[in-house]
Amino acid sequence: MLNLERLRTLDALARLGSVSGAAEGLHVTTSAVSQQMAKLEREVGQQLLARNGRGVRLTDAGRLLADHAARILSQVELAQSDIEAQRGEVVGEIRLGAFPTAARGLFPATLLALRTGHPELRVRTLELEPEAGIRAVLRGDIDLAVVLDWSNKRLPVPGGLTRAELLDDAPDIAMPADHPLAGCSEVDLEDFADDDWVSWPEGEFCYDWLMFTLRSKGIEPRIAHLAGEHHTQLALIAAGMGVCVAPRLGRGPVPDGVRLVPVRQRMRRHVHAVWRTDADRRPSVRAAVAALREAGRGLEEPMGPES
Repeated sequence: MLNLERLRTLDALARLGSVSGAAEGLHVTTSAVSQQMAKLEREVGQQLLARNGRGVRLTDAGRLLADHAARILSQVELAQSDIEAQRGEVVGEIRLGAFPTAARGLFPATLLALRTGHPELRVRTLELEPEAGIRAVLRGDIDLAVVLDWSNKRLPVPGGLTRAELLDDAPDIAMPADHPLAGCSEVDLEDFADDDWVSWPEGEFCYDWLMFTLRSKGIEPRIAHLAGEHHTQLALIAAGMGVCVAPRLGRGPVPDGVRLVPVRQRMRRHVHAVWRTDADRRPSVRAAVAALREAGRGLEEPMGPES
Protein backbone atom coordinates (compact mmCIF):
# COMPACT_ATOMS: atom_id res chain seq x y z
CA MET A 1 0.00 0.00 0.00
CA LEU A 2 1.29 3.46 -0.89
CA ASN A 3 2.44 5.54 2.06
CA LEU A 4 0.52 8.83 2.40
CA GLU A 5 3.49 10.84 3.67
CA ARG A 6 5.63 9.69 0.75
CA LEU A 7 2.88 10.71 -1.64
CA ARG A 8 2.82 14.08 0.12
CA THR A 9 6.57 14.39 -0.54
CA LEU A 10 6.08 13.54 -4.22
CA ASP A 11 3.27 16.09 -4.47
CA ALA A 12 5.51 18.78 -2.96
CA LEU A 13 8.28 17.91 -5.44
CA ALA A 14 5.87 18.17 -8.35
CA ARG A 15 4.45 21.50 -7.20
CA LEU A 16 7.65 23.17 -6.01
CA GLY A 17 9.99 21.82 -8.67
CA SER A 18 13.03 20.81 -6.65
CA VAL A 19 14.21 18.75 -3.70
CA SER A 20 15.20 21.90 -1.81
CA GLY A 21 11.82 23.52 -2.53
CA ALA A 22 9.97 20.42 -1.35
CA ALA A 23 12.12 20.29 1.80
CA GLU A 24 11.37 23.94 2.58
CA GLY A 25 7.67 23.47 1.90
CA LEU A 26 7.43 20.37 4.09
CA HIS A 27 9.74 21.77 6.81
CA VAL A 28 12.14 18.83 6.57
CA THR A 29 15.70 18.37 5.36
CA THR A 30 16.64 17.67 1.75
CA SER A 31 18.02 14.34 2.95
CA ALA A 32 14.58 13.44 4.35
CA VAL A 33 12.96 14.24 1.00
CA SER A 34 15.47 12.09 -0.85
CA GLN A 35 14.96 9.20 1.58
CA GLN A 36 11.16 9.38 1.23
CA MET A 37 11.44 9.37 -2.55
CA ALA A 38 13.83 6.41 -2.52
CA LYS A 39 11.37 4.46 -0.36
CA LEU A 40 8.48 5.41 -2.66
CA GLU A 41 10.42 4.22 -5.70
CA ARG A 42 10.99 0.87 -4.00
CA GLU A 43 7.27 0.67 -3.17
CA VAL A 44 6.15 1.21 -6.76
CA GLY A 45 9.10 -0.58 -8.38
CA GLN A 46 9.78 2.26 -10.83
CA GLN A 47 12.10 5.24 -11.12
CA LEU A 48 10.21 8.42 -10.25
CA LEU A 49 13.05 10.95 -10.40
CA ALA A 50 15.81 11.50 -12.95
CA ARG A 51 18.85 13.74 -12.87
CA ASN A 52 18.42 17.06 -14.67
CA GLY A 53 21.69 19.01 -14.53
CA ARG A 54 22.25 19.77 -10.86
CA GLY A 55 18.61 19.13 -10.03
CA VAL A 56 16.02 16.44 -10.67
CA ARG A 57 12.92 16.04 -12.79
CA LEU A 58 9.97 13.69 -12.60
CA THR A 59 9.99 10.73 -14.96
CA ASP A 60 6.82 9.79 -16.83
CA ALA A 61 6.00 7.39 -14.01
CA GLY A 62 6.74 10.15 -11.50
CA ARG A 63 4.37 12.59 -13.20
CA LEU A 64 1.67 9.95 -13.40
CA LEU A 65 1.95 9.10 -9.71
CA ALA A 66 2.19 12.81 -8.78
CA ASP A 67 -1.17 13.42 -10.49
CA HIS A 68 -2.69 10.61 -8.44
CA ALA A 69 -1.00 11.92 -5.29
CA ALA A 70 -2.59 15.36 -5.73
CA ARG A 71 -6.04 13.78 -6.08
CA ILE A 72 -5.45 11.44 -3.11
CA LEU A 73 -4.34 14.29 -0.85
CA SER A 74 -7.31 16.38 -1.94
CA GLN A 75 -9.60 13.46 -1.15
CA VAL A 76 -8.04 13.13 2.32
CA GLU A 77 -8.77 16.83 2.89
CA LEU A 78 -12.34 16.32 1.70
CA ALA A 79 -12.74 13.36 4.05
CA GLN A 80 -11.59 15.49 6.98
CA SER A 81 -14.00 18.25 5.91
CA ASP A 82 -16.91 15.82 5.63
CA ILE A 83 -16.23 14.29 9.03
CA GLU A 84 -16.07 17.73 10.64
CA ALA A 85 -19.17 18.85 8.75
CA GLN A 86 -21.14 15.78 9.85
CA ARG A 87 -20.13 16.36 13.43
CA GLY A 88 -21.04 20.02 12.97
CA GLU A 89 -18.82 21.16 15.82
CA VAL A 90 -16.11 23.79 15.60
CA VAL A 91 -13.31 21.89 17.30
CA GLY A 92 -9.73 20.83 16.67
CA GLU A 93 -7.11 23.24 15.34
CA ILE A 94 -7.04 25.88 12.63
CA ARG A 95 -3.96 27.76 11.41
CA LEU A 96 -4.39 31.32 10.14
CA GLY A 97 -1.92 33.58 8.36
CA ALA A 98 -2.25 37.27 7.48
CA PHE A 99 -0.14 40.12 6.15
CA PRO A 100 1.08 42.33 9.03
CA THR A 101 -1.50 45.14 9.04
CA ALA A 102 -4.34 42.61 8.76
CA ALA A 103 -2.84 40.58 11.59
CA ARG A 104 -2.76 43.74 13.71
CA GLY A 105 -6.13 45.08 12.56
CA LEU A 106 -8.21 41.89 12.37
CA PHE A 107 -6.69 39.09 14.43
CA PRO A 108 -7.28 40.39 17.98
CA ALA A 109 -11.07 40.68 17.52
CA THR A 110 -11.18 37.51 15.42
CA LEU A 111 -9.34 35.41 17.99
CA LEU A 112 -11.44 36.75 20.82
CA ALA A 113 -14.66 35.90 18.96
CA LEU A 114 -13.44 32.37 18.18
CA ARG A 115 -12.31 31.78 21.76
CA THR A 116 -15.65 33.01 23.11
CA GLY A 117 -17.88 31.26 20.59
CA HIS A 118 -15.88 28.07 20.04
CA PRO A 119 -13.78 27.32 23.13
CA GLU A 120 -12.82 23.84 21.86
CA LEU A 121 -11.12 25.30 18.77
CA ARG A 122 -7.35 25.89 18.98
CA VAL A 123 -6.20 28.75 16.76
CA ARG A 124 -2.62 29.31 15.62
CA THR A 125 -1.60 32.48 13.76
CA LEU A 126 1.42 33.91 11.98
CA GLU A 127 2.28 36.88 9.77
CA LEU A 128 2.81 36.18 6.08
CA GLU A 129 2.94 38.48 3.07
CA PRO A 130 0.10 37.80 0.59
CA GLU A 131 1.98 35.66 -1.92
CA ALA A 132 3.66 33.66 0.86
CA GLY A 133 0.25 33.17 2.48
CA ILE A 134 -1.20 31.68 -0.68
CA ARG A 135 1.78 29.34 -1.05
CA ALA A 136 1.38 28.26 2.58
CA VAL A 137 -2.30 27.42 2.01
CA LEU A 138 -1.46 25.44 -1.12
CA ARG A 139 1.25 23.51 0.76
CA GLY A 140 -1.10 22.81 3.65
CA ASP A 141 1.12 24.70 6.13
CA ILE A 142 -1.88 26.85 7.12
CA ASP A 143 -5.62 26.44 6.67
CA LEU A 144 -6.56 30.01 5.77
CA ALA A 145 -4.69 33.14 4.71
CA VAL A 146 -5.77 36.77 4.79
CA VAL A 147 -4.37 38.37 1.65
CA LEU A 148 -4.82 41.59 -0.30
CA ASP A 149 -4.79 43.07 -3.74
CA TRP A 150 -5.39 46.56 -5.09
CA SER A 151 -8.17 47.97 -7.24
CA ASN A 152 -5.71 48.38 -10.13
CA LYS A 153 -3.49 45.33 -9.49
CA ARG A 154 -4.96 41.95 -8.63
CA LEU A 155 -3.20 39.18 -6.76
CA PRO A 156 -3.43 35.93 -8.75
CA VAL A 157 -5.23 33.18 -6.83
CA PRO A 158 -4.46 29.68 -8.17
CA GLY A 159 -7.11 27.10 -8.90
CA GLY A 160 -8.15 24.93 -6.00
CA LEU A 161 -8.53 27.89 -3.65
CA THR A 162 -11.72 29.63 -2.54
CA ARG A 163 -11.75 33.36 -1.80
CA ALA A 164 -14.11 35.45 0.35
CA GLU A 165 -14.07 39.23 0.54
CA LEU A 166 -13.55 40.65 4.03
CA LEU A 167 -13.33 44.43 3.60
CA ASP A 168 -11.93 47.27 1.50
CA ASP A 169 -9.21 49.48 2.95
CA ALA A 170 -8.71 53.06 1.74
CA PRO A 171 -5.12 54.30 2.21
CA ASP A 172 -3.97 57.89 2.58
CA ILE A 173 -0.75 59.63 1.62
CA ALA A 174 1.48 60.32 4.63
CA MET A 175 3.74 63.36 4.47
CA PRO A 176 5.67 65.59 6.87
CA ALA A 177 3.56 68.24 8.58
CA ASP A 178 5.49 71.00 6.83
CA HIS A 179 4.99 69.53 3.35
CA PRO A 180 3.42 72.06 0.92
CA LEU A 181 0.40 69.76 0.43
CA ALA A 182 -0.13 68.94 4.11
CA GLY A 183 -3.10 71.30 4.38
CA CYS A 184 -4.98 69.89 1.38
CA SER A 185 -8.25 68.02 1.77
CA GLU A 186 -7.32 65.64 -1.09
CA VAL A 187 -4.28 64.97 -3.27
CA ASP A 188 -3.33 63.10 -6.44
CA LEU A 189 -0.35 60.75 -6.67
CA GLU A 190 0.98 62.94 -9.49
CA ASP A 191 1.39 65.74 -6.95
CA PHE A 192 4.36 63.86 -5.47
CA ALA A 193 6.35 63.30 -8.66
CA ASP A 194 9.32 65.20 -7.22
CA ASP A 195 9.20 63.72 -3.70
CA ASP A 196 11.26 60.91 -2.22
CA TRP A 197 9.17 57.83 -1.38
CA VAL A 198 9.31 55.47 1.56
CA SER A 199 8.17 52.04 0.37
CA TRP A 200 7.67 48.42 1.29
CA PRO A 201 10.71 46.19 0.58
CA GLU A 202 11.48 45.16 -2.99
CA GLY A 203 9.83 41.91 -4.03
CA GLU A 204 6.73 42.40 -1.91
CA PHE A 205 3.38 42.64 -3.65
CA CYS A 206 2.73 46.18 -2.34
CA TYR A 207 6.13 47.40 -3.55
CA ASP A 208 5.32 46.07 -7.02
CA TRP A 209 1.92 47.77 -6.82
CA LEU A 210 3.45 51.13 -5.86
CA MET A 211 5.96 51.04 -8.73
CA PHE A 212 3.28 49.94 -11.20
CA THR A 213 0.81 52.63 -10.06
CA LEU A 214 3.25 55.53 -10.09
CA ARG A 215 4.76 54.56 -13.43
CA SER A 216 1.27 54.21 -14.94
CA LYS A 217 0.83 57.91 -14.07
CA GLY A 218 4.07 58.89 -15.77
CA ILE A 219 6.07 59.10 -12.52
CA GLU A 220 9.44 57.40 -12.16
CA PRO A 221 9.48 57.16 -8.35
CA ARG A 222 12.52 57.99 -6.29
CA ILE A 223 12.47 55.22 -3.68
CA ALA A 224 14.69 56.57 -0.92
CA HIS A 225 13.92 54.18 1.94
CA LEU A 226 12.51 50.66 2.29
CA ALA A 227 10.72 49.44 5.43
CA GLY A 228 8.37 46.53 5.95
CA GLU A 229 6.62 47.92 9.02
CA HIS A 230 4.17 50.79 8.58
CA HIS A 231 5.21 52.22 11.96
CA THR A 232 8.78 52.45 10.65
CA GLN A 233 7.61 54.10 7.44
CA LEU A 234 5.63 56.71 9.39
CA ALA A 235 8.59 57.38 11.69
CA LEU A 236 10.70 58.11 8.61
CA ILE A 237 7.99 60.44 7.31
CA ALA A 238 7.94 62.25 10.67
CA ALA A 239 11.69 62.79 10.28
CA GLY A 240 11.09 64.43 6.89
CA MET A 241 12.47 61.59 4.79
CA GLY A 242 9.75 61.54 2.12
CA VAL A 243 6.14 60.46 1.59
CA CYS A 244 4.42 57.08 1.62
CA VAL A 245 1.12 55.30 1.11
CA ALA A 246 -0.42 54.70 4.56
CA PRO A 247 -3.22 52.09 4.65
CA ARG A 248 -5.79 52.53 7.42
CA LEU A 249 -6.22 48.89 8.42
CA GLY A 250 -4.08 48.23 11.49
CA ARG A 251 -2.44 51.65 11.23
CA GLY A 252 -2.67 52.67 14.87
CA PRO A 253 -1.45 56.01 16.27
CA VAL A 254 0.19 58.42 13.84
CA PRO A 255 3.43 60.09 15.02
CA ASP A 256 3.56 63.80 15.64
CA GLY A 257 4.78 65.64 12.60
CA VAL A 258 2.92 63.44 10.09
CA ARG A 259 -0.11 64.51 8.07
CA LEU A 260 -2.40 62.03 6.31
CA VAL A 261 -4.34 63.21 3.26
CA PRO A 262 -6.85 61.11 1.25
CA VAL A 263 -6.20 60.46 -2.43
CA ARG A 264 -8.66 62.19 -4.74
CA GLN A 265 -9.02 59.12 -6.99
CA ARG A 266 -9.73 56.72 -4.17
CA MET A 267 -7.36 53.77 -4.00
CA ARG A 268 -8.58 50.57 -2.41
CA ARG A 269 -6.84 47.57 -0.89
CA HIS A 270 -9.20 44.61 -1.19
CA VAL A 271 -8.74 42.25 1.76
CA HIS A 272 -9.70 38.60 1.25
CA ALA A 273 -9.57 35.26 3.02
CA VAL A 274 -8.42 32.28 0.94
CA TRP A 275 -8.48 28.57 1.74
CA ARG A 276 -8.34 25.26 -0.08
CA THR A 277 -11.63 24.51 -1.82
CA ASP A 278 -11.53 20.94 -0.57
CA ALA A 279 -11.67 22.31 3.00
CA ASP A 280 -14.74 24.42 2.27
CA ARG A 281 -17.12 22.37 4.42
CA ARG A 282 -14.96 22.41 7.54
CA PRO A 283 -16.90 24.16 10.33
CA SER A 284 -13.65 25.62 11.68
CA VAL A 285 -12.90 27.32 8.35
CA ARG A 286 -16.42 28.70 8.12
CA ALA A 287 -16.25 29.95 11.71
CA ALA A 288 -12.92 31.66 11.05
CA VAL A 289 -14.24 33.41 7.94
CA ALA A 290 -17.34 34.58 9.83
CA ALA A 291 -15.19 35.92 12.68
CA LEU A 292 -12.86 37.72 10.26
CA ARG A 293 -15.82 39.33 8.51
CA GLU A 294 -17.27 40.43 11.82
CA ALA A 295 -13.92 41.89 12.85
CA GLY A 296 -13.85 43.84 9.60
CA ARG A 297 -17.31 45.34 10.04
CA GLY A 298 -17.10 49.07 10.48
CA LEU A 299 -13.48 49.23 9.32
CA GLU A 300 -14.61 50.29 5.86
CA GLU A 301 -16.38 53.35 7.30
CA PRO A 302 -14.74 56.67 6.39
CA MET A 303 -11.98 57.59 8.82
CA GLY A 304 -10.60 61.06 9.31
CA PRO A 305 -7.09 61.57 7.95
CA GLU A 306 -5.65 61.85 11.44
CA SER A 307 -7.27 58.59 12.65
